[in-house]
Amino acid sequence: MPKRVLQGVVVSDKNKKTVIVEVERRFTHPVLGKTVRRSKRYHAHDEQVKFKMGDVVRIQECRPLSRMKRWEVLYEMA
Repeated sequence: MPKRVLQGVVVSDKNKKTVIVEVERRFTHPVLGKTVRRSKRYHAHDEQVKFKMGDVVRIQECRPLSRMKRWEVLYEMA
């Protein structure tokens, strides 16, 4: 099964080797028909501690690294 890859913005880099990435998705409301924005935060593993707040990054699913971390940062988007 392929691993999911999501794109989001780093909103916190205060933890050791962990960044919190906020991923926003857009969809059309089934009844109203207007576009709705929903966001979710993921804890992602950052081994080299090189990503800072505001960076746009891609994250990928991985094995459980801790209670909250199930994602790892692939790379920064230009």
